[in-house]
Amino acid sequence: MADLDLPLRQGFAPDAGPAHGAGPLPDEIPITLTINGERRALHVRPWTTLLDLLREDLSLYGTKKGCDHGQCGACTVLLDGERINSCLALAVMKDGCEVTTVEGLAEADGTLHPMQEAFIEHDAFQCGYCTPGQLCSAVALVKEGHAKTPEEIREYMSGNLCRCGAYTNIVDAIQDVLAKEAAK
Repeated sequence: MADLDLPLRQGFAPDAGPAHGAGPLPDEIPITLTINGERRALHVRPWTTLLDLLREDLSLYGTKKGCDHGQCGACTVLLDGERINSCLALAVMKDGCEVTTVEGLAEADGTLHPMQEAFIEHDAFQCGYCTPGQLCSAVALVKEGHAKTPEEIREYMSGNLCRCGAYTNIVDAIQDVLAKEAAK
């Protein structure tokens, strides 16, 4: 295989740098995020995803990197109360937003969120890899108020995959929380 004469690159942008008529990439951009109730002033590189910021820079390992293409839901977090795939969101684009990860669902005193309690009660997890994304998505689903039937729950949770097949128990847990919310 012949050696390729590739230009030096800065960051991940293949054509960045003075040799190609572009200025250097900004090393870091200041942003402010409220993460799990704590306001954080951060400096991030422009290409850093919200997922990588949470896991690699802030050591919030509950949010998982599954497919890294927005297809599995393992990286689901709540952004301003709505669920998103954090692997598809650039952190710099979320400046000023509120992010809730699975670590932020429980109360400060350790009291579990009702959805976490329901997942435990209904054994709605097996290996646990998808559970953080499933929990965040389920919390948002209840807040959205769209799903009432098992079929609707399955449809609205279809962006979160579980390789172990705990879907029936996940639906049962969500129905339990919906029933308790309706009884209030």
